[in-house]
Amino acid sequence: MTKPSLPELLHAAVTAVGGTERPGQVTMAEAVAEAIDDASHLLVQAGTGTGKSLGYLVPALAQGERVVVATATLALQRQLVERDLPRTVEALHPLLRRRPQFAMLKGRSNYLCLHRLHEGVPQDEEEGLFDQFEAAAPTSKLGQDLLRLRDWADEAETGDRDDLTPGVSDRAWSQVSVSSRECLGATKCAYGAECFAEMARERAKLAEVVVTNHALLAIDAIEGAPVLPQHEVLIVDEAHELVSRVTGVATGELTPGQVNRAVRRAAKLADEKAADQLQTAAEGFERLMELALPGRLEEIPEDLGYALMALRDACRTVISAIGNTRDKSVQDEDAVRKQALASVESVHDVAERITNGSEWDVVWYERHEPRGGAAYRHSGASLRVAPMSVSGLLREKLFSDRSVILASATLKLGGDFNGVGASLGLGPEGAEGDDLPQWKGIDVGSPFDYPRQGILYVAKHLARPARDGDRADMLDDLTELIQAAGGRTLGLFSSMRAAQLAAEELRSRIPEFPILLQGEETLGELIKNFAADPKTCLFGTLSLWQGVDVPGPSCQLVVMDKIPFPRPDDPLMSARQKAVEDAGGNGFMAVAATHAALLMAQGAGRLVRATGDRGVVAVLDQRLATARYGSYLKASLPDFWLTTDRNQVRKSLAAIDAAARQAEGEAD
Repeated sequence: MTKPSLPELLHAAVTAVGGTERPGQVTMAEAVAEAIDDASHLLVQAGTGTGKSLGYLVPALAQGERVVVATATLALQRQLVERDLPRTVEALHPLLRRRPQFAMLKGRSNYLCLHRLHEGVPQDEEEGLFDQFEAAAPTSKLGQDLLRLRDWADEAETGDRDDLTPGVSDRAWSQVSVSSRECLGATKCAYGAECFAEMARERAKLAEVVVTNHALLAIDAIEGAPVLPQHEVLIVDEAHELVSRVTGVATGELTPGQVNRAVRRAAKLADEKAADQLQTAAEGFERLMELALPGRLEEIPEDLGYALMALRDACRTVISAIGNTRDKSVQDEDAVRKQALASVESVHDVAERITNGSEWDVVWYERHEPRGGAAYRHSGASLRVAPMSVSGLLREKLFSDRSVILASATLKLGGDFNGVGASLGLGPEGAEGDDLPQWKGIDVGSPFDYPRQGILYVAKHLARPARDGDRADMLDDLTELIQAAGGRTLGLFSSMRAAQLAAEELRSRIPEFPILLQGEETLGELIKNFAADPKTCLFGTLSLWQGVDVPGPSCQLVVMDKIPFPRPDDPLMSARQKAVEDAGGNGFMAVAATHAALLMAQGAGRLVRATGDRGVVAVLDQRLATARYGSYLKASLPDFWLTTDRNQVRKSLAAIDAAARQAEGEAD
């Protein structure tokens, strides 16, 4: 039997999932197959509607290599494991004459812990463990969630939190899950043979395709012990999110609440002298956190430095003391010990990292408004440390000994892939060098006809936006646009304050158009209600720029209040920008403009989600038309028809609205 060709395999897979073959999908599949064959690296921009999942799954399955697919969102993980992979494997089985196995793998805290469920949760205030099911009132939300979890555990196949529907609160889940540091280990745990997390790892070891998330990929790269199985091919989908997710995993945090929790847990097992030393260090740290001022700490103040060293040394003493002490009076001592060590080690590691003072780290202090009563008065104070850049880490850990495919609808910023490539630790495309991974970038386009389906309107007549200033002229324009569109508006704002002010103002101006506001309901409910009623508008900030998929007439106007540059006082972004400038580069373009271009490309991508979609992306910021960097930002957006004529835009929106209402009437 002759080996099936890639087009044959792709056709079979696309047919199986009920899709339509796209030229861009074919181009992508061929490029992925070539990269895997050559053990090289590929950045591929595949616009919405291309079918990029099959564009990388089919060539990966055809090659027969062990593949890890890492995604940023739960929605795509579910689509891959529940829809795309099962159908693709069945469709390819007769042609490949084998049935590749696939599995999902997440971090340990995503799986229900049977030890926690049956033996109880280590209690901070008392010795040993307590029964969380008895402690929670059966009529309370927590009690009801815990009872559901106990019933679910008897029938659950995976123990994966995301398989429990409806879900439970974070507080309830924390009672029945553990972090990797808190886990006893399969050989020491009475439930090791039945452990959901261990079973997921075993399934991953046997699978040809392992679907995971960016966070676990980051942990695998950063920490010495591998958590992912050995693989020859890594595919990173939603790759525009990777740097942000890796930075998040590599960021450490210290709060007074976290330190005090470590003190309470250590007191159960450490000797009195060691426990008192940690208590004293914690009190000193807490006093300084009440006095500190928000912002970046380019140099650690002397008193804070001493407090952190005291905390580090006290943690080290406690870790040693806990390791040398046994106390049979403590119920389930091993579990209590593991949790205490996890808390103290976490504090130690961050305190040591900050006191070491690496030039590659950024340290800053944050204070948020306290939540709750007096018991939570310190919850908003935190000391944070993050890497100046993760590019070196990614270059070293990601692009060695395997082929890496990075796919997204937005990787080509300002007309090329070099900006995103640099953030990933790659040199300019085609650059030669012993330490530079070789890669190429391709843009396979989109099946959508952007110039015909969408308009990019830049409100050139508006005053230049000032930071947190009153923008009455912008609200006037926004009101007119929503009226012309008949609602149907997704409002993407650069800050939550701006979204709240706009929602409050427009609810009084145009009450006939309901305004939904992020934070007033869960994101899922907001998107569901927005899609259900065409007259409704949805306003919000960051997660809406990337997390909304509403094809059809409910979203025909996407508004950006202003170019989403990072705040000038953002400690990490400003530090990265300064580092580029100190090295002789253009910090604004490399950091701020790239950040804005990526968000704007994602935001503009909310408009056209299907071949029948029509509408307008309105940027209510004159700088897109007047500033020098405007051309870079526009080159990062879909190729919509561009105009600054507000009257023309209102007429176009009214026509699109009329056509949509006519279609809705015919459907009724």
